[in-house]
Amino acid sequence: MDWELAAVAAKAATDETKDGKPARTLCLVDGSGFIFRAFHALPPLTRADGTPVNAVLGFCNMLYKLARDYRCDAIAVLFDTARVTFRNDIYPDYKANRPEPPAELVPQFPLVREATRAFGLPAIEVAGFEADDLIATYVRDARARGDRVTIVSSDKDLMQLVGDGVVMLDPIKMREIGADEVRERFGVGPDKVIDVQALAGDSTDNVPGVPGIGVKTAAQLIEAFGDLDTLLARAGEITQPKRRQTLLDNAELARTSRELVTLRDDAPVPEPVASFGPLDPEPEALTAFLKAQEFKALLARIQADLGWQAEAGPAPGRAPQPKAKDIAYELVQSVDELQRWADAAVEAGRVAVDTETTSLDAMRAKLVGVSLSIEPGRACYVPLGHRPPDGE
Repeated sequence: MDWELAAVAAKAATDETKDGKPARTLCLVDGSGFIFRAFHALPPLTRADGTPVNAVLGFCNMLYKLARDYRCDAIAVLFDTARVTFRNDIYPDYKANRPEPPAELVPQFPLVREATRAFGLPAIEVAGFEADDLIATYVRDARARGDRVTIVSSDKDLMQLVGDGVVMLDPIKMREIGADEVRERFGVGPDKVIDVQALAGDSTDNVPGVPGIGVKTAAQLIEAFGDLDTLLARAGEITQPKRRQTLLDNAELARTSRELVTLRDDAPVPEPVASFGPLDPEPEALTAFLKAQEFKALLARIQADLGWQAEAGPAPGRAPQPKAKDIAYELVQSVDELQRWADAAVEAGRVAVDTETTSLDAMRAKLVGVSLSIEPGRACYVPLGHRPPDGE
């Protein structure tokens, strides 16, 4: 399977960049967003040595699915570094409310970066800047040379970048996010998202905004006055006394919030946008990495897709059997637990389903439960028609 050729063939032959080369679609992956989404989507998973790897597996599955199913002529993965960035100089409490990452996720951060490189892709991070700023910088550079850009993330903070030649892609739903979707989320177009966020703030990142102003009200104000500066200059014209006063009292807080939510497009990125290419892993490097993480099913799928020579294994038609210590079965007893397994199946791109029934008569049976598995030795059972014994 040669997805590079397939992607190029799908482009219009008349599209060209400013240097005369065929235009391409650059996919910029929010790597930090991928990590957390994968971690919370997949059940706990550890290697034989006890290292947790569920986020790494989810990340690899998402990255591979993107390259396989979406038209990416070039891919780069961008990461956050330390929590402190230039925004903390502007507002010391920026993101101060965020808890430390779960202990079982911390050792997976370097493994995810290693996974990115094993897939033959750049893993880019710059001290003092967030992944979002790196994405904004590469969007600017890519558009300057005529490339189209797909930002692979559903993070609302990146919606300010949507515009001519730039869309977002929800990596789970594989749904593109354009100007219409941004307006649905914020009540304004992408060009006014920053002003709305400056007014409404963001509790997730500890961006203060203006007290008492939510997204809906902020959108109404920006649509009425045109932009944040005009609104603040003419705040005395607002007829609602409480709203007028809070805007007058918190004008500087709104301006500070605007600085916090505005993405920098001048980050000192270490690699030029022209150097990015498609997912094109070296068989030896990727095979070694996936084997080290014990991702046998994913490795087998990639080997089959790319025509790599797989090592000799069990007889055809029989999957390798997990060792007893690697077997983990779970009883699902809540909607949240079931949703976690459903998300895991989506992440993995496959699921085995079995049913448990009880006979009603010679021709009929009643469903009492369903079993799900996404890899050998890891499964769950969902009871549907069970009843407790009499007296309980």
